[in-house]
Parts: sequence; structure tokens; C-alpha cells
Amino acid sequence: MSEGQVVRKTETPATIESLQADFTTLGIEKGMVLLVHSSLSAMGWVCGGAVAVIMALQEVLGETGTLVMPTHSTDLSDPSQWENPPVPESWWQTIRETMPAYDPNLTPTRSMGKIAETFRKQSCVLRSAHPQSSFCASGPQALDIINEHSLAYGMGENSPLTRIYDLQGYVLLLGVDHSSNTSIHLAEYRADFPGKHFVQEGAPISQAGSRIWTTFEDIHVDASDFDRLGKDFLRSDTGKVVRCGKVGIADCQLMPQRAVVDFAIEWLEKNRQG
Repeated sequence: MSEGQVVRKTETPATIESLQADFTTLGIEKGMVLLVHSSLSAMGWVCGGAVAVIMALQEVLGETGTLVMPTHSTDLSDPSQWENPPVPESWWQTIRETMPAYDPNLTPTRSMGKIAETFRKQSCVLRSAHPQSSFCASGPQALDIINEHSLAYGMGENSPLTRIYDLQGYVLLLGVDHSSNTSIHLAEYRADFPGKHFVQEGAPISQAGSRIWTTFEDIHVDASDFDRLGKDFLRSDTGKVVRCGKVGIADCQLMPQRAVVDFAIEWLEKNRQG
């Protein structure tokens, strides 16, 4: 969506102060561990853009709160699997041999939105070491969340998602729906459903000061039914823990991460047919 379109759909600009009030009304509190998935354009026109949103979130969370965002770079992957867009097979080996290694300070996000891409550049932010499924965090729990992010099974038991689960953190869907909710991927690792299978992934990384192409095992993850899962979650008794409201003009949901992950495990085992 162009900035002109965003302006036309906005009656009153959002500011750092109005965003703080919206976040507080939604239920965000000081000291929370908060994983945020976001769409800046969904919020309407924001004075200060992504920077204002980050400043407002950090102010509401306070010095004892920890802010987390996904900073995935899925383009650092095997070109044989690329679909959006695909590239000629004759390019594949060149890409594997020459693609720059993942660098947490330099590698940009892909399809994560302006807020996450801006957040990862902040000097106080730490980023995990996974070349495809990294997360960024700032606050007192940041190192515990991003540290020792395993290469294999990148959104499973040795990932920031599990650390957030262990810390009883929260998920904020800021102008996006559950199709963007990465915590449901953790449920995919934990659930047993037909068609669940393993895949080999590849990515360029730095090892002992040199760039190498490495391969690692993962499960095939699939977010195509996450929106339907999320709607069922909201209608369930468990979904009563979700706080719904507006930030700017964006529809938002705030929920305990454990609640949606635990619900999703049962839902996937019952509904996913492979």
C-alpha cells in the first residue's frame, strides 16, 4: 500500500503518545516478554513511522520488559526451493557458491515489514544466529531468548520461540492475522499429524572466519491453515484470553503465547490432514 493510500484512509495521525495509550488499553504491561508481528500500513499514517511504533512499545514495556520480533531472511536458502520468484536451474550452483554468508548485523529481513526491519538496526537489539529464521530482541531477557538458536529445526525446541514459551511471554498481532503468527510453527514441531515430514535446508554461513554453504535438517512448515486455526482459537474457550482492540486503525490481538501454542498442537493433530 502506498503512503498516499495510507494517508487517505487515516482520519487522525497516530503519534508516539497515542500509540502508547492504545498499547496500554490493549493490555501491554511493563515487564512483559512480547513477540510482535506487525504491519505498519495497517495502523494508518503514523507520525515517525516504524521508529515511533518501536519507541512506543519500548516505553510501555519499560526497562523490565523485553521486545522481540521475527527477523527472518528466507532468501538465504537453497535456490532449488525458490518459488516467489523461481530462478533458472542453471543459476543454482552459482547462488550456492557466491551468496554472502548470514551476518546478523548486515543481512536484511525478507517480508517481515518495516517495523521489524527498523527494529533489527537499533543499537540495543540482539539478533539470533539462524541464517533463515532469526529473531531480534531488546531488554533484560534478550540474550536468553536469542542465544543458542540451533541451525537444525530453526523454530523448534532450541529456538527463541521456545524461550518465549518458557518465559510465559505474549504475542501481539499488530495489524496482521494468525497467518503471520510464527509461534504456531512451534506447535507444528510439537504436534503429530499426517504428512509431517523432514526436509533438508541449505544456507550460507560464516564458520571459523570463512564463508561456507551448509545443510541442515528441518521439518516442512506450512502456514496455509494458520488463519483458520486462529479463527477457531478466538471462538474457543481458550481464546477468551485474547485481548482484541485497535492500535491506530489496525485490528490487533494480544495473547499469552502458551495459550495459542497449546491450542494449536491439539488443533493441528485434529484438523491437519497432510
